Amino acid sequence: MAELLRAPSVPSLAGLEEELTCSICLCLFESPVTTPCGHNFCGPCLDVTWSGLPAGFSCPQCRASFQRRPELQKNTVLCRVVEQFHGAQPASPAEEKKGWDGSRSDVACDSCLEAAAAQTCLTCMASFCPEHLRPHQESPAFRDHQLCAPLRDLQQRKCPDHNKLLEFYCRDHARCICCVCLVSHKTCATGPVQDAKAEKESQLKNRLTELYNQSEKASLALDEVKVLQRQASETAARKMDLLRSEFLEIKALIEEEENQAMKKVEEEEKRVCDKFDYVHKVLGKKKNEIQVIRDQIEMALTEDDDITFLKNAAKLRHTSTKDVFIPRIDLDQNLIHTIYQGAFSLKEIVKRTVNQPQEKKMEAGGQSRPSVEEKTNLQWKPKAFQINPSNKLSASGRKAAGSQAAKTGKAPQKPQPELSEDADTRDKRKPAKSAPNTANPGATSLESFLTKSREELLEYAAKITLDFNTAHNKVLLSDRNTKMSVSEIPQKYSPHPQRFTYCSQVLGFQCFKRGIHYWEVELQRNNFCGIGICYGSMDRQGADSRLGRNSSSWCIEWFNSKISAWHNDLEKCLPNTKATKIGVLLNYEGGFVIFLGVGEKHNLIYKFKAQFTEALYPAFWVFSSGTMLSLCQLK
Repeated sequence: MAELLRAPSVPSLAGLEEELTCSICLCLFESPVTTPCGHNFCGPCLDVTWSGLPAGFSCPQCRASFQRRPELQKNTVLCRVVEQFHGAQPASPAEEKKGWDGSRSDVACDSCLEAAAAQTCLTCMASFCPEHLRPHQESPAFRDHQLCAPLRDLQQRKCPDHNKLLEFYCRDHARCICCVCLVSHKTCATGPVQDAKAEKESQLKNRLTELYNQSEKASLALDEVKVLQRQASETAARKMDLLRSEFLEIKALIEEEENQAMKKVEEEEKRVCDKFDYVHKVLGKKKNEIQVIRDQIEMALTEDDDITFLKNAAKLRHTSTKDVFIPRIDLDQNLIHTIYQGAFSLKEIVKRTVNQPQEKKMEAGGQSRPSVEEKTNLQWKPKAFQINPSNKLSASGRKAAGSQAAKTGKAPQKPQPELSEDADTRDKRKPAKSAPNTANPGATSLESFLTKSREELLEYAAKITLDFNTAHNKVLLSDRNTKMSVSEIPQKYSPHPQRFTYCSQVLGFQCFKRGIHYWEVELQRNNFCGIGICYGSMDRQGADSRLGRNSSSWCIEWFNSKISAWHNDLEKCLPNTKATKIGVLLNYEGGFVIFLGVGEKHNLIYKFKAQFTEALYPAFWVFSSGTMLSLCQLK
């Protein structure tokens, strides 16, 4: 009956043998323990593996490291599972031959050859059923006979020469012997079979430990190779930086000559531009007056009280504009052409030097380098003209380029609008030595802002709210106009000339004409949204009204998993960021706006440089349903 009750559990435990096997000794668990990383091993196997290690303890299976040796407790649940597995598994041929104590219930009696043997007599070298075992139990003549559980392989345990039980092991000949064989092996190292088995098990476990140590050494060797490879790459990178610095020095020398040549062109340009100053001042003043009046009108339109609105409206006056006379002013084309021809001649000299054979370059490289004084005294004539930092030719430079293009038959190259670099590109292009910075003076302050902490940036915190008069009818505003999301139902906003009608965008109510301002925006499901700034004069209709697709706006945009920077319809793909809170820092006089990932440490996402000429508004774009942007209330 017990066999029938236990039989159904055998299939359920049949697939557990691999899970109940120690990965060190490849046997079923013996006193199993569990490491902090969750793997199980035999307690003795783990002790042997970690023995002699002062530090650097790691899991033999997953290589998880521990600062000190873990205090391991016996896994009692796993012990019971192993015991049940032993009781449920049928005996295998390998287990039948394992050890001297492998008892079997199906060994036949050597007397009757029919009944199952109850015990085996190691003195008689025979197995007996209960009936034929009675003489061994009752007769004093068999009192000294050694009985044990039934043994199937009794004949294999006999010495083939003397028909005696194999009870000893000869270490010199590596085989089991009987008591009679001891006479011929008296000079050999012999001992009981049980002791020899224990010794061999200890040797194999030590060998296994050595293999694990060798595996650790191999892993360390692999890590060392990776370190050497990284060092080689770093050495090559340093050499490349040195080469880059040398070429930057060459460029600096050329730029110095270029700056000197530019002075003549600038003098001619200044003579012409002075005549335009008056016209420019008049136009600028008129433009500022219009902007002030427009801002006043927009502020008045936000007033809900009727009396106050009418009082404010009465104060506003319509300002008429007058036509401005622009006189005819020309540059000295002969002077500009002479300077341009000098620059062209210098370019031909450099081109011949660069294109000379490699052997001559190597010979020139072996000569001694000129000193700093010699470099500064180099005079290349005729002088060349310079391109200004905003990547645009001056008025005189454009006309000179046009004159040269007419002669050569090639169209002058159109200057591209400037998109600034992200953090990675900036680090790669950072030179070891460079010429004096003649670019925008706001660049120095920009670098200083990148090193400021969030607490320092909060000194410039600005309170931003959303202007519902600019919100697209699919933009839903909430929480006192500090949150925006996409509404599936169009909102019933009243018509307004400043409202976006093409893209689901909205502007901030505050505008900035000067100073430094900082605000933060929190993103939710940032798969289709954008954050940026724009002029108040940006279009509200048509495809050009989308942020970054015109010259009046700057933004970063999340489009699915891609992040891009947009300005003047030019896109630059950016590295992905996990930040969900974005900080925006605007320096109006410095001429830049930077976007930061807010976290434990600020992460620069992108920066734009520009010379702002109008009042700027915070701008936002939301497209995907469920996307929400929240303006953070900064203290």
